[in-house]
Amino acid sequence: MKKIFALLLVLCMATALLVGCGGGDTDGGKLKIGAILIGDENEGYTFAHIKGIKDAVKALGEDKIEVIWKYTVGEDEKAYNAAIDLVEQGCTYIFSNSYGHQSHMLKAAQENPEVNFVAVTGDTAKTANLDNFSNAFNDTYESRYVSGVVAGMKIKELVEGNKLTDKNYRDGKVKIGYVGAFPYAEVVSGYTAFYLGIKSVYADVVMDVSYTNSWFSIPDEGAAAEAFIADGCVIISQHADSTGAPSAVQAKNKEGTVVYCVGYNIDMLAVAPDAALTSATNDWSVYYTYAIGQALKGEKIATNWAKGYSDGAVGITALGTACAAGTAEKVAEVEAALKNGTLKVFDLNTFTAQAADGVKVDANGKVTEYLADIDGDFTGETNVVKDGYIDESNADEFRSAPYFALRIDGIVEHMKSES
Repeated sequence: MKKIFALLLVLCMATALLVGCGGGDTDGGKLKIGAILIGDENEGYTFAHIKGIKDAVKALGEDKIEVIWKYTVGEDEKAYNAAIDLVEQGCTYIFSNSYGHQSHMLKAAQENPEVNFVAVTGDTAKTANLDNFSNAFNDTYESRYVSGVVAGMKIKELVEGNKLTDKNYRDGKVKIGYVGAFPYAEVVSGYTAFYLGIKSVYADVVMDVSYTNSWFSIPDEGAAAEAFIADGCVIISQHADSTGAPSAVQAKNKEGTVVYCVGYNIDMLAVAPDAALTSATNDWSVYYTYAIGQALKGEKIATNWAKGYSDGAVGITALGTACAAGTAEKVAEVEAALKNGTLKVFDLNTFTAQAADGVKVDANGKVTEYLADIDGDFTGETNVVKDGYIDESNADEFRSAPYFALRIDGIVEHMKSES
C-alpha cells in the first residue's frame, strides 16, 4: 500500500511540474492561451488583434507561451463551442475579440471557474461578478478624435482654396459621411469623437451616419460610401472593418471628385493612395502584453481595462500625401494634450444634445437617462461627468467599453432600411 501511495505521490508531483506556476496546463511547461477571433488576417480589426497577441508573445518570451488560434468564429453558439474546445485542449486563458462572443464566453466562464476568460470589447464583466471573467477595450475615441483633426485640417484647406461647390454644403455647412456597422455605443462614441475632432479645426460641418448592420461587408460599406459621395460629402470615414469605403473613395477621387477618406484599424494608403488621409488605429499589444504578463505571473487580470494615448494603446496611421499642410504639427499638438490630460474629447462645452433624446445636463454636470445600455447598477441616472466632461470608458468606476450613447446636434443617423 505504501508503495502504491508513493507512486501516486510521484505522479502527482510530475503533473504539478507540467502545470507550472500560475499559468496554464501546457506541453513543455508553456502557458497555453486561446484566441477566438471574429475574422482572420484578411480583416483589419482581427489582424490588429493577431498582431497584438504575436507582439505580446514575442515581448514576453515565445519559449513561455503557446497560442491556439480560432479564426472566423461567428457570434453564435460556435463561439461557445470554440471556448469549450480550447478548455479541453488545456488553455487556461482564453480571449475573444468581438462583442457578440461575450455571452458565450460568459457561459463558458460560469462552467469552467478554473479557466480565465476575457471578452475584449465586452461590457458585462463588472455586473457578472466572476473572478475568471474580464473585459478590455482601448480608448479608441481618442484616436478617432485625432483622425477627425486630420480631416478638419483638410476641410479647412479645401474651403480656403475654394475647392468646394454648393453640392458639398448643407445649410452652409460642409458635408461629411460616416459608415457605421451598428448603432452601438462603441460606434456612437467613435463617430462623435471624430466629428468633434473635425469641429475643433473647422466648425461649420454636418455629418451623416449610415449603418450597414455588419462589421465586415465590402459591398455594403462601398455602397454606403458611394451614396455619401453622390450626396456631396467631401470626407468619408468609417467604423466598419473592410476596405470597401476607402476603395470607393479612391475610385471617385481618381475620377476628379473632391473626396477623401479616413479609415479604421489599418493604413488604407494601399487601397486609397490618393484619397486616404489617415486611419484611427489600436495597438492591441499593449493590452495583451499586460494580460498575458499577468497570466505568466499567476496574477489576476483586471476585470475592466482601458488605455489610450498616454499608454500607447491608440494612435493614427501614417499621414497620406493628400493631407493639408501643417497637419503633422497639429496632430502632435493634439496628441500631446490628450496624453497630458489637458484635452478632454467629450468636453460638454463643445457640443449640445439632440432635443429628441430628452437628455439633460443639469447645473452640476450630471447627465441623465442616456446610459441605458449599461447593465445592472448602471441603468437610469449615472454621473459620468467630471469637471465638465463626460468621462468615457472609465474602467475603474463603470466599464472599459464605451458607454457614450448620446446623440449630439450636427449628426444625422440613417439606419440601413433608410439608405
